[in-house]
Amino acid sequence: MKKDLLQSPGKTRSRFVRFILISCGFLFTFLAILGAILPLVPTTPFLIVAAACFYRSSERFYNMIMHNRYFGHYLQDYRSGKGIPLRVKIMALVFLWTSTLVSVFVFIPYLWLEILVIAVNTAITIHLYFVRTKKTD
Repeated sequence: MKKDLLQSPGKTRSRFVRFILISCGFLFTFLAILGAILPLVPTTPFLIVAAACFYRSSERFYNMIMHNRYFGHYLQDYRSGKGIPLRVKIMALVFLWTSTLVSVFVFIPYLWLEILVIAVNTAITIHLYFVRTKKTD
């Protein structure tokens, strides 16, 4: 059954979980659109998270985001293994670590939560390092 979940989108059965995933998918899609407009906000990482949310919740929305004429190619390149452009990786890391450090030093009051946030962002950084860098044409 697990293999089936990986091959076909929209397999989450709980209505509540589907609602949460679809809501998160739209939130991350909105953030990706902002990333396309604002210079320091990344686009591709938000699109990847949105696609993952839609993959587990709605085949219709998953197909819409994967085949979108404006940013579907980012997701298709990532999914097919072509990678992420270096500029996008750098911008994602700058945004990630800037927001992380501001949060840790200004907003987060607990040491254990600071450590958790830094650990999660370190894992994201390692993942981005190992994702293939797409050569620009």
